[in-house]
Amino acid sequence: MRLTILGGGGFRVPLVYGALPGDRAEGRVTEVVLHDLDAGRLNAVSRVLAEQAAGVPDAPGFRVTTDLDEALRGADFVFSAIRVGGLEGRAHDERVALAHGVLGQETVGAGGVAYGLRTVPVAVDIARRVARLAPDAWLINFTNPAGLITEAMSRHLGDRVIGICDSPVGLGRRIARVLGVDPGTAWIDYAGLNHLGWVRGLRVAGRDRLPRLLADPALLGSFEEGRLFGADWLRSLGAIPNEYLHYYYFNRETVRAYRQAEQTRGAFLHDQQARFYEELRDPGAPALDTWNRTRHEREATYMAENRRTAGAGEREAEDLSGGYEKVALALMRAIARDERTTLILNVRNRGTLSVLDSEAVVEVPCLVDASGAHPVSVEPLPGHATGLVCAVKAVEREVLAAAESGSRETAVKAFALHPLVDSVNVARGLVEDYLGVHPGLAYLK
Repeated sequence: MRLTILGGGGFRVPLVYGALPGDRAEGRVTEVVLHDLDAGRLNAVSRVLAEQAAGVPDAPGFRVTTDLDEALRGADFVFSAIRVGGLEGRAHDERVALAHGVLGQETVGAGGVAYGLRTVPVAVDIARRVARLAPDAWLINFTNPAGLITEAMSRHLGDRVIGICDSPVGLGRRIARVLGVDPGTAWIDYAGLNHLGWVRGLRVAGRDRLPRLLADPALLGSFEEGRLFGADWLRSLGAIPNEYLHYYYFNRETVRAYRQAEQTRGAFLHDQQARFYEELRDPGAPALDTWNRTRHEREATYMAENRRTAGAGEREAEDLSGGYEKVALALMRAIARDERTTLILNVRNRGTLSVLDSEAVVEVPCLVDASGAHPVSVEPLPGHATGLVCAVKAVEREVLAAAESGSRETAVKAFALHPLVDSVNVARGLVEDYLGVHPGLAYLK
């Protein structure tokens, strides 16, 4: 079975490849094709993969290409993990937004809108090529903003594109760990959009264990989201929010912390990864050791400003091992082998959340089998969550409309309607400044 990874020179690709060996079952991946526009990055990642495969008899073969059509032909599964504009583009997103006094995070607020506007046209082109060159392939989307990009691609691939994120899985795992529950035996009642969802229950043998957690301040303070949001706020919500909701619930504090930081997250990652790829230009450098050292630093500093603002301390050791690759491979294996499983995924709504139309991509538990991912009916969201979900989905739809029409006016509307921008004048300034730093937005007229 052939797996094609778009963005194959990306830093996290070895996480996916490293999880493949050891699988000897029918329908396993036997060949990996890495595609990237940057041949130097492909070479660096190839060296890491070669060291991962050394001495592993069942490691899949891999090859690299900068030709997108060549990468797609014959693929059974396509992982899309592209970053339009690179980390330099992410750093621009952050700096421009902060200069206007609003959040520039890559999936939330002004930064997420900017990233979406320059990524949607590229993602749509990929979806059309997959439909033409690999019509039987399944596309698993890693590219952020994951819900928005998955919805853009679904207009051309239907249900054969599925978006993934490891945030809900990590959240469910942490809640289960605190409650002394095996995550594999628990049903996580989670619903919302990508990076905008809530755990409303954690059921084991039909019994909801979440009320016990919400009633115990000591337990709430013993894991990351409890420290990040505070026990009082979680009890008030009656749910545990995805960590990204910290950007909404504590927006002013977070913007202040980001403006005071020495550098933005995007700038940090840009510099860090530039060092990594530069080090691997030396043919004598130990590729896998260099990658492991860099990855640990990356994971340990994740959402550092938010944790600092909340006084949440350092990340737990258990949360430094990644996770998105495990979700992706579990999804791929369930489809390839008809091994039925349940995963929290980004899929078309199909009536799952009654406040949204059937084509809206939502993030909910899904039953997965050979025919794809099928969203499970969930209880309606409470009013406060419904308001945010509907507002952000409306913004996503304006981003899609702007990308399709090339309308600068519609792009302004997308920024202005976002709850974390909420100013037409700021929105106009954001569009003008982003047009000045992003060649990928030149289509907006």
